[in-house]
Formats: sequence, structure tokens, C-alpha cells
Amino acid sequence: MSLRLSVIIVNWNTCQLLDRCLTTLATELKAQNLFGPDSETFVIDNASQDASSEMVSEKHNWVHLISNQENVGFARANNQALKIATGQYILLLNPDTEIYPGTIGILIDFLESHAEAGIVAPQLINTDGSIQTSCRAFPSFIGLFCELIGISRMMPRGSKARGYKMLDWGHDDERQVDQPEGACLLIKKEVFSQIGLFDEAYFMLFEEVDWCYSAKKAGWQIWFTPRARVLHHLGQAIKQVKTKMILSSHRGMYRFWHKHHGQDKKYLHALVYSALLILAYLRIATYSMRKFVGRLKIVGRNCSTT
Repeated sequence: MSLRLSVIIVNWNTCQLLDRCLTTLATELKAQNLFGPDSETFVIDNASQDASSEMVSEKHNWVHLISNQENVGFARANNQALKIATGQYILLLNPDTEIYPGTIGILIDFLESHAEAGIVAPQLINTDGSIQTSCRAFPSFIGLFCELIGISRMMPRGSKARGYKMLDWGHDDERQVDQPEGACLLIKKEVFSQIGLFDEAYFMLFEEVDWCYSAKKAGWQIWFTPRARVLHHLGQAIKQVKTKMILSSHRGMYRFWHKHHGQDKKYLHALVYSALLILAYLRIATYSMRKFVGRLKIVGRNCSTT
């Protein structure tokens, strides 16, 4: 027998944030009369070293906890729960989020009243209260190239960067979008039944872009609504392993391009892959240099005050 809602949270070393996420989630589920027999919540812990699993077991025993012995990646961890979830609606939720009152009810009502919609995302709010730019267009090859070589950062208002990052839109009205950030997505279970689960060849980053692209190709609409709001402490897990995530992001970009746009461009495969890898290491070198300079400045300030 299917439930009304299945909530899936993949966690890696964000124990305190996960605790706050589950606390606000429980409050919201109770307010929407979904807590208990009408819903199920899964936390898949990817071998955290910060006692995340122990915290869930002790403080949130209403949660179905899956503790992996190794970090299997975001896509595979989500699939572990998706294979056994029975909810009519699937809520994919990051552990660094906090749900505002009424959000889940608004998202469910939206999908119930929009037959062609398969996915809906809320407005994400930064910790300072500002609106997070959480939606992007599907990446074109030129758009990705501009992003990777830094043109989008040097010329943030350029047409390619502006279009890809949707910078002309304030994320303050309801509309169809291509790829909302995966921090909070409500999805009809039938979408997964039709197009399948996440591609586990993606370890972290770009798996939701790939999946949303497949959903759109299958005819499903993807929506954004600011009537539902979620606080998002952006990138708290990723920043712990920034250099690895840069590499993972570039590999994900290559896989997305190869899978959806590169099948008839075999002569470009080696060139594109090599270029993405070189650019990834350049980004890592730049990031490492900035960290090193930042530490030198801190040491200099400390020395000047002693």
C-alpha cells in the first residue's frame, strides 16, 4: 500500500544541520497531518565521521536510517531509498535545509493541481534572508565552456552567463524552469517509474541536471514556486572537500555533454574530456592559491598585533 509522501535525505558529515533539518521536517509533517502512517522519511548516511548516524538513531527514531560503510555518492545513495520508497510523492531534501511552515502542503497541492507537472521546487532562502538563485537553464556546450574558463565570472552579465544562470529573473514568481537546484524537490513517483532512477555514473553534482533533462524529454513539466520556501545553508558538505568536488563537477559536465549531446560528435570526445580535466586542475590551483594567500594574510595580521 502506497503512502502519501516519502522524504529522502542524503547526508555526509553535516550532523548539526541534519538535526535541524529533521526537527523542522517533523514539525511540518505534523502540521500537514502527514507525520506517522501517511509518510516515511529516509536518511542515507554516506559513512559520515561526525556521529550523524548516532544522532539520527538517538534523537529521530521515526526516521528510517540507512548507514553506508563508504561514501557511495549522491546519486547512488538517493537510489537506495528510491528503490524502497512507496510514497505517491517523493521529497528529495538536502540535510543543510530548514523547511518553512506550509511548504510541503503547498508543493503537494501544486502537483495535484498541475497534471502535466512532474517536479516542483520551492524558493530557496540564504542564511542572510536573501533569495538564492537556485534555477538554471539546461547547459549548452558554449554555456558550459564560458562557465569553465571563467568568462561567466569575469563577465557575469554577458548573454551566455546571464541566460544559463537566469540572472534576469529574481526567482520571485511562479514559472516553468529547466533545472532547479536539488536541495528541495517534490516529485511525482510516476516520473521515476517512467524515466528511471538517477544515473549512478555521476558521483556528486550534475546528476539532478541529467535527471531533469530526461524528465523534460519525456514530456514532464518542471516548476518553481516562491509560495513555498526553504532555508538553504548552501554547500555545507561540498565545501569540506572542495577540490574533489571541482573534479566531480567537471566529470559530471563531461558525462552530461557526452550522454545528451556528444553521441554524434565522437571526434570531440578526447578533446572535450582533456579540456575539462585541464580546466578542473586550473580551478583547483586557483582555489588552493587563494586559500594559501588567505592564510598568509591571517598570519600577517596575527604577527602585527603581537
